[in-house]
Amino acid sequence: MNADQPLPPSQEAAAEPIQDKVDAPQSAAAPDVMPSLEESLRIAELKAAEHYDAWLRAKAEVENVRRRAQEDIGKASKFAVEKFALAMLPVKDSLEAALNTGSADVATLRDGLELTLKQLDSAFLGSGLSPIDPAGEKFDPHLHQAISQVEADGEVNRVVGVLQKGYRLHERVIRPALVTVSRARTT
Repeated sequence: MNADQPLPPSQEAAAEPIQDKVDAPQSAAAPDVMPSLEESLRIAELKAAEHYDAWLRAKAEVENVRRRAQEDIGKASKFAVEKFALAMLPVKDSLEAALNTGSADVATLRDGLELTLKQLDSAFLGSGLSPIDPAGEKFDPHLHQAISQVEADGEVNRVVGVLQKGYRLHERVIRPALVTVSRARTT
């Protein structure tokens, strides 16, 4: 039964006095009179209809929340890289402009490439992507991947060469740095 719908005339007349009897505190002067079975049944039916209506409304609300959450998850995964894509567009534009210049000298081309690399670095940093460049640091297997070892003076397990930078996305390593690590010299 919907709360917005009026009660049928038979229930409307009965609902008010019954509700008053249910909600009204019993006075000390009022005799203890048990409601008739018909009256008790009507009260129980009204309460059951009320609870059923509340249950239907709660069920509909839960379904709406679930549907909205699924839509939000779908949108989030679909457009997750939008910010990064917008940051990459100027980099692509710069590379296309460099390719479209007919006969540029090497110095001009190098300057253009350096500016494009700065744009790329800026886009990476804006998206939470930071480089791992461990030259001279102690080897850390969580951040580095050792490709080879070379004999070197000084402390062992030190990064002596970086073959490829690694990258972190916020705190998560998405690509470890490929490194060469020092080992003790053999005599």
